[in-house]
Amino acid sequence: MELNKYIDHTLLKAEATSADIKKICEEAIEYDFKSVCVNSCYTELVKESLEKSDVLVCTVVGFPLGAMSIDAKAFEAKKAVEDGADEIDMVINIGKLKEKDYEYVKKDIEAVRKATEGKVLKVIIETCLLTDEEKVKACEISVDCKADFVKTSTGFSTGGAKVEDVKLMKQTVGENALVKASGGIHTREEALSMIEAGADRIGASSGIKIVKG
Repeated sequence: MELNKYIDHTLLKAEATSADIKKICEEAIEYDFKSVCVNSCYTELVKESLEKSDVLVCTVVGFPLGAMSIDAKAFEAKKAVEDGADEIDMVINIGKLKEKDYEYVKKDIEAVRKATEGKVLKVIIETCLLTDEEKVKACEISVDCKADFVKTSTGFSTGGAKVEDVKLMKQTVGENALVKASGGIHTREEALSMIEAGADRIGASSGIKIVKG
């Protein structure tokens, strides 16, 4: 198994500097990771840093709370694509999901899907804040909106990826979408357990440690 190709090498901390971003790009090239995942202000820098490699540019949108307006989220996604993003990881509006305003949640994802046509869209549902019923609903809406992936977590809330959540998400989306496990995955064993549960991608800041075992 090429574990390196499952990994989105991630740096989303508020205090990350341009030098830090360049360093993770160098690491991603060295270890041949799937992508480098960053906040949107660094999209152009990552695109430039990775241009001589096959490592993809992954940008988060509406991160980490997902509570911005639909238009603002879609604009951020569109700008990220213009700046060179190959993949967009958007956070859903969690409060709207919890109050069962499914139409709003759908419009939110649809707006970002429209703004990112032709690119890979991953929808972060923030499993640690949801009931199992809500996780299933979030996955179903994401599939309806033609998302490519559903993703467990931002890594910035009360918890990260869990094997049982990955299993539930995979069971819900079936062949209609892929699953990304993200948040709190630090070891090779943890990464492999997520893949075994159905994860197609791993989001981690510990990518090097994971592949080195």
